[in-house]
Amino acid sequence: MTKYDPNQVGRLLQEITAALNQREKSSLSPQATLNTHAMRRRHEEQLDTEYRQPFSVDADRILHALSYTRYIDKTQVFYLIENDHITHRVLHVQLVSKIARTIGRFLGLNEDLIEAIALGHDIGHIPFGHDGETILTDLCQAHGIGYFHHNVQSVQFLDRVERKGRGWNLCLQTLDGILCHDGEIHNEQLAPKLKKTFTDLDAEIAAKNTDPKTELIPMTLEGCVVRMTDTISYVGRDIEDAIRLGVIKRSSLPQECVKRLGDTNGTIVFNLVSDVIKHSYQHPYVAFSAEVSDALQKLKAFNLERIYLNPQIKQHVQTIRQLFEILFEQYLADLEKKNISSVIYTQFLKDMSADYAENHNHQEIVRDFIAGMTDQYFLRQCPPDLRPKPIVR
Repeated sequence: MTKYDPNQVGRLLQEITAALNQREKSSLSPQATLNTHAMRRRHEEQLDTEYRQPFSVDADRILHALSYTRYIDKTQVFYLIENDHITHRVLHVQLVSKIARTIGRFLGLNEDLIEAIALGHDIGHIPFGHDGETILTDLCQAHGIGYFHHNVQSVQFLDRVERKGRGWNLCLQTLDGILCHDGEIHNEQLAPKLKKTFTDLDAEIAAKNTDPKTELIPMTLEGCVVRMTDTISYVGRDIEDAIRLGVIKRSSLPQECVKRLGDTNGTIVFNLVSDVIKHSYQHPYVAFSAEVSDALQKLKAFNLERIYLNPQIKQHVQTIRQLFEILFEQYLADLEKKNISSVIYTQFLKDMSADYAENHNHQEIVRDFIAGMTDQYFLRQCPPDLRPKPIVR
């Protein structure tokens, strides 16, 4: 029997990693982001002997983040509706990851980086989806801490809140892709803004907090793929959910869009992905054809008018706003009075690093606490008599 030698095993794994790095260099597209180019904010000694490649480590770290666990009870579009078959945030994130890696494979890009960006891109989403984000934005502005953006908050969680304020020390390319993923902005073609640094990342976050119109462009093609895929993954899926809930009918879809993209989520995703691959292959950008881009933009406009702004799914928005205001003011008062029995102390600040406490004011701490809540945890913190009752569909 051969005696187990940990040093020999370690050397073997390092040799395999070197071979993987070489294979990346020879087989991926010239526009791909290689693992050997990964950059972290802080050096970690244990990574010097780590056999996993950096972007794979990032994906694993995000999967183990507490904020990733909370995806399971975060609203995608429809909230306070009792129906087990509508999309929640966790499924959306998985769809983005799968679809983006498919596109990346055909374009010869780094699938580990794509996975890491996709898994982390919506971690900053708060209770009750975009309605919650609008409400929290108003509260943040009223309390002098700028605008709230879920993409900025995703970086905030992963870089400064997770692991009791130590953060996960993710690679720049991963954090940049998460920050720049904005799926609400429509792009026919998207080319990366190369050669960013952590200084650039911090400056873009500060600029976005001050001016929501600040344009953010990913530094990698992988980040561009995830950003385009965010739209691909939700536009048809939201239609299916809306049909399932009786909000719209399939026959109501714009016929010019149906003719080009199809009228089911499956056909819409297939046609969009095929178009992106065809018009991005061997190019230094990710792009739709003009015809498909136009059809997609019209379909997104249809979704906005007929689904996202539909009064049927806005029945509880004023109640939710009132509850946000109550909790924000309550936690702010708890911090100012040092009410250590408050949940903001017992379930958020307990054992938090001194660095986090020293670098965040009370308003920012309240923002982080509320933003990290799941829908149900949020409601459990509210006065029972004010909690809205879900609609059964």
